[in-house]
Amino acid sequence: MQSNIMMTVITVFLFSSAAGASGDHAGGHGPAATIGQPGKLQNVTRTITIDMSDAMRYTPAELTVTQGETVRFVVRNSGKLKHEMVLGTEQELTAHYEVMKKNPEMEHADENMVTVQPGATGEIVWQFTQAGKIDFACLLPGHYEAGMKGTVRVSRHATAIEPSSAAAVLTEGVIRKIDKANNKITIKHGEIKNLEMPGMTMVFQVRDPLLLDKVVAGDKVKFRAEKSGSAFIVTDIQPE
Repeated sequence: MQSNIMMTVITVFLFSSAAGASGDHAGGHGPAATIGQPGKLQNVTRTITIDMSDAMRYTPAELTVTQGETVRFVVRNSGKLKHEMVLGTEQELTAHYEVMKKNPEMEHADENMVTVQPGATGEIVWQFTQAGKIDFACLLPGHYEAGMKGTVRVSRHATAIEPSSAAAVLTEGVIRKIDKANNKITIKHGEIKNLEMPGMTMVFQVRDPLLLDKVVAGDKVKFRAEKSGSAFIVTDIQPE
């Protein structure tokens, strides 16, 4: 009973600053949210892979995004201990950690965090609506104090980033390189008509990392690409 009460208290605290003026759903994040709001998978502008280790470190621990971006975090636990990634302000994370120390059996499952078992992978999809600094940390007892922390610096953008409005068409190309660690793919391609881009060899980000499992270097493919902000993103790959 005590754990349930404490869970309610800390959840309310964590999201009170992010609720803004919206009251249309429980724990909701309004447009004035301090750390942003849950994102939609179809609006993801890039994917960032983060490794969590038993050295109590995130790799990478310093990230930079642009205001308005929707980021898909693929969070991998390479250790033998359970770890988590929680987004928040430093004040919120510190307060939450103090509660976790007193109630180590407490479980939480908010949209700004993911708990990952050893050898497993989890995800957070998050839209960064406000410029500034956002922290993330593992709040399991002992991990936060050991330095398992990181930061996301959100640079200011005049307008929110939206996916390209032009319909993405299939373009022929040949896979030159696959970089699964960074969710990137190098393609020698013909003209990409919806982007008004001539044929060349370039590096794209990949919206869904699973697309990289469909191809290998040397494959002839047809693919779709969009521009979102300053990023060129492959949204679909079809091996020939």
